[in-house]
Amino acid sequence: LLLTVGLVVFGIGDGLLIVSHLGNAPWSVLAQGLSLKTGVSIGWATFAVSTAVLLLWIPFRQKPGAGTLANILIIALAIDLTVAWSPTPEPLWLRALFMVGGVGLVGAGSALYLTCGLGAGPRDGLMTALHYSTNISVARVRAAIEGAVLALGWLLGGRVGVGTLFFALGIGGSVALWLTAVGHLTRNTAQ
Repeated sequence: LLLTVGLVVFGIGDGLLIVSHLGNAPWSVLAQGLSLKTGVSIGWATFAVSTAVLLLWIPFRQKPGAGTLANILIIALAIDLTVAWSPTPEPLWLRALFMVGGVGLVGAGSALYLTCGLGAGPRDGLMTALHYSTNISVARVRAAIEGAVLALGWLLGGRVGVGTLFFALGIGGSVALWLTAVGHLTRNTAQ
């Protein structure tokens, strides 16, 4: 249940960032670029990208869990539904609220699904596989992957803007904050 809720919240947050039209998270820049080039929805493009990233696990002998497969499907669906049902607001302050709220929800969703231990998401699994096989720090591996994905997505026409920068600077703090909150909730519930 926590896995599903976390993935839905993550997808809604990512969708709100897209709907804000202020710039997407790096992987959504790529998905949007692919969506623009192929005519499929951004959710289906996200699904395709996630599946392709999962296939990159094969040479590293990484094994997906139930959470890995749920990640691919549920986040893509939640993004598509959010983009379809949430029109871009006219006032800039409301678009900025979507941007900030989107990053907050991605952090909350991440904290919920990460604490379940049912398998890494496709991107996280690739990151850790590259880290272990190259002995390059996780931070550098992640930065290289995100940078390459962002550049490719931008070249394909995906939206890069202040929201992209806000996501890059704010997502770490958002996940950390929500991991602390989820930790407190689960400790209090266990007692």
